[in-house]
Amino acid sequence: MKIIPAIDLINGKCVRLYQGDFSKTTEVGSDPESQLLRFIQDGAEMIHIVDLDGARAGKPKQYELINKLCSLSNIPIEVGGGIRDIETIDKYVSIGVSRIVLGTAALEREDFLKEALDKYNQYIVIGIDAIKGKVATRGWETVSEIEYIGFAKKMESLGVQTIVYTDISKDGTLTGPNLKELKQISNEVSCNIVASGGIRNMEDLQEIKKIGITEAIVGKAIYDGQVKLIGERV
Repeated sequence: MKIIPAIDLINGKCVRLYQGDFSKTTEVGSDPESQLLRFIQDGAEMIHIVDLDGARAGKPKQYELINKLCSLSNIPIEVGGGIRDIETIDKYVSIGVSRIVLGTAALEREDFLKEALDKYNQYIVIGIDAIKGKVATRGWETVSEIEYIGFAKKMESLGVQTIVYTDISKDGTLTGPNLKELKQISNEVSCNIVASGGIRNMEDLQEIKKIGITEAIVGKAIYDGQVKLIGERV
């Protein structure tokens, strides 16, 4: 199991949201640079960075900070939040980002998604964030009528290789992941599925592994010390 620690950014600080609610924001960890270096020291194999300001604005708001974080890192960096044109992908690839997470644009702009997959297939990850099985976009503040399984199947048909699946109602709650939905999406598509949302301890990671999922993004549980990168393997 690859445990991928998350650094979510608002106004240059590491934060956690509760169920994707921007009014329920808690600053966590230390400054982003120190936090990234600590994750690397603790044995992280990849780090997931989200520009939450960018997700709401529809364009990158933390680019310079993410550029600095990439320059400090000797492990792969995955970035999401506000990536809605090919120029933004070009910029992130040029600074060394290894995986680019598309969410809103993947749902709303199929032409752009096809262009991105054609040019940067190995970099592109689709973030499917859902509330009661319906895909949410625009910083999780807009809920569509699109079912997450149908959307995942469409992404697979377009050539997507990796999907990050998040049950928003679980995110930041430490109440456990939505194993039912994770199992369903894993069974329905052949894409590599990355679990996200609600993971609270090593036992949750073991349950995710039993489903056949081998990567998980973990935020609050790492900051709270419930999941450790050092000395523990799932």
